[in-house]
Amino acid sequence: MTAPEAEVTAPEAAACAPPRWGMIEFMAADPGPRVPDSIDEFRALARARLNTFDRIAVPDDLATRRAAVALCVVDNGAGPAVIVIKRAYRGRNAGQWGLPGGRVERGETLERAAARELHEELGLVADPADVLGVLDDFPAASGFAITPIVTTLSDIADLDPSADEVHSVHFVDLHSLAAEGTPHWVRRGDTDTPATPETGLLQMRLAPDMTIHAPTGAMLWQFREVVLLGRRSAAARVAHFLQPDWTHH
Repeated sequence: MTAPEAEVTAPEAAACAPPRWGMIEFMAADPGPRVPDSIDEFRALARARLNTFDRIAVPDDLATRRAAVALCVVDNGAGPAVIVIKRAYRGRNAGQWGLPGGRVERGETLERAAARELHEELGLVADPADVLGVLDDFPAASGFAITPIVTTLSDIADLDPSADEVHSVHFVDLHSLAAEGTPHWVRRGDTDTPATPETGLLQMRLAPDMTIHAPTGAMLWQFREVVLLGRRSAAARVAHFLQPDWTHH
């Protein structure tokens, strides 16, 4: 199932590059705040911070459709990193950046939906014990209320991306995600003009060729603020973040 939340710049979404099934790209680390250097250290830190996070959920009567994504931290051989995918150049959200995930099926819990999608898209198996916590629901302009399930896996030997759904797999190390220069705020229609979180469009600039907007960018930003940097819940809300016009479907 294709997740509804992934974003990329409009020109990139329209591109039709040859597929690179299962290609793994390692993001270079940028200097930044101290972050966990091992999965065990990350797991302990994340559990503690998410345990005190005052999560906001979209009420059922306001959620037209629900989706869940796996914000999955793994050891890629160079330290803890978040899995980010580029979707296959076909179907919904073609060629866009995202997190493994998709629509929640009838009778399915959010955690189970995220784990199922992680397995269907990447061949990885997450058990209930691998779930560390849940971040805020993001009310996407597409009509989905998207729930990020923070998960960690110690072993990714079974990584096997689905060619039907995944163009490429990328590991964003925690240092890059936590780096001061990663989040940028720009005004709509003018990407060179600085803006504020209240008036601007978020761009998570994770690599020269990887800029991610809301909703996915918003979830990565909240993960960065709450889990990696230890910000207070009230200072890390994302439901009001603007989305590019091309994500409104």
